[in-house]
Amino acid sequence: MSDTVAERIALPSGEIEVSRPRDVEALLTEEAFEHHEFLPYWAELWASGVALADDLARRSLRGAPTLELGCGLALPSIAAARAGGRVLATDWSPDAITAAAANAERNGAAVETLVCDWAAPEPVLARAPFALVLASDVLYEQRNVDLLLGLLPRLVDERGRIMLADPGRAAAERFLEEARADFDVTTTMSPRLPRVAIHRLRLRAPSAR
Repeated sequence: MSDTVAERIALPSGEIEVSRPRDVEALLTEEAFEHHEFLPYWAELWASGVALADDLARRSLRGAPTLELGCGLALPSIAAARAGGRVLATDWSPDAITAAAANAERNGAAVETLVCDWAAPEPVLARAPFALVLASDVLYEQRNVDLLLGLLPRLVDERGRIMLADPGRAAAERFLEEARADFDVTTTMSPRLPRVAIHRLRLRAPSAR
């Protein structure tokens, strides 16, 4: 990323600096407009990512295998790595993964990166189960609901945890309603950004579903 701006985010564990494109609109292409999934959402620093990173910065992950879905600029991944997690940051966009890797290096965080589409998740499924799965503001489209509902139960076992930060997207309501078929769900509002909810999901044993 040649024309970038650095943003500094103060967290309980210390400041994290992430670099993002200065002009997100400059990344838009005709193909992106025709195919909504190609829009460069990854290039923004979203409030949900800050809220999730703030939560992670208060934890001690002690080597827990951790996966971030839709990592974008990788702020939560960096916070998780600083908290002691063994982090794999993933996104469908190669540009996002380039930015994520650069931001991890900028902050001296050991974060592995991987391009992975939720519709073809074999690369991450091969690493499952994870102790912790992270996602922030990924329910901006209804189609993402079905993809996540099919993917998440395959990424964790009954000992794993999923943390999903969301600012109240309409699609999140259907996701949470249907996720309760497989998961116990608890929700708290972020003390850092009270308009962001952090949903915690725990997979129930097969006999309890």
